Amino acid sequence: MKNERLVEYLKGSSGILIFTGAGVSTSSGIRDFRGPKGLWKTQSPVYYDDFMRDGEARVLYWRRKLEGWESFRDARPGRVHEAVVRLEKAGKLRAVVTQNIDGLHSKAGTSGHLLVELHGTMRRVECQTCGKRYETGPCFEKFEKSGNAPLCACGGFLKPATISFGQDLNADDLRRGFRAAEEADLVIALGSTLSVTPAADIPLRAAQYGKPYVIINSGRTAHDGMGIVSLRIEGDVDDVFPDAVDEALDEVSDEAAD
Repeated sequence: MKNERLVEYLKGSSGILIFTGAGVSTSSGIRDFRGPKGLWKTQSPVYYDDFMRDGEARVLYWRRKLEGWESFRDARPGRVHEAVVRLEKAGKLRAVVTQNIDGLHSKAGTSGHLLVELHGTMRRVECQTCGKRYETGPCFEKFEKSGNAPLCACGGFLKPATISFGQDLNADDLRRGFRAAEEADLVIALGSTLSVTPAADIPLRAAQYGKPYVIINSGRTAHDGMGIVSLRIEGDVDDVFPDAVDEALDEVSDEAAD
């Protein structure tokens, strides 16, 4: 699916902020959380305060995470993740701010200093007391064998390094995201309903600073109809974004050759 306006925006920008949601990872086998068949409709959340004070809540939390662990472990980056890496290699990327916890941007090759995982990552387990991080797989193996929620060497509770309901986002990650929004020259939101704040405030910040704001999503978003949205494309991000990136980079290369 070709969109010339999107191609022109990509060609003319050298500091793009990419904001991604679950829609960029569904083709990689990661189930959407807030979509029509999302997990939020089938599971009541385990809140962070309950996790910290109640042993049964910790076991329930680990059991639920274990159910989805294989899909995270085995998932491979999709076309959108790879297109974002191509933008970085072309020197056009300011930052990638993602709501996703699957680690696929990192797997695809997005540089750590450009990546902000606002809601954390399933690729690590973190102690809630000392902050030490562990590989995820061995922790799930230990839980599966014992049935007991794992503990850190310091005695603290271990939890996948994701943001739970009722848990504050990392303040440094938020600052990095908003700073990137202020410094970018274009912001593109991909595969997100843009309904979760403060994450969804980041692309808005860029738009409020006068930067072009492009939204690509299959289904409505909370920012639809806002006057500061420069371009709204309805459709599957896999069908729209990678081809536009390829065309934009090809045209830039051809112009440079001339």
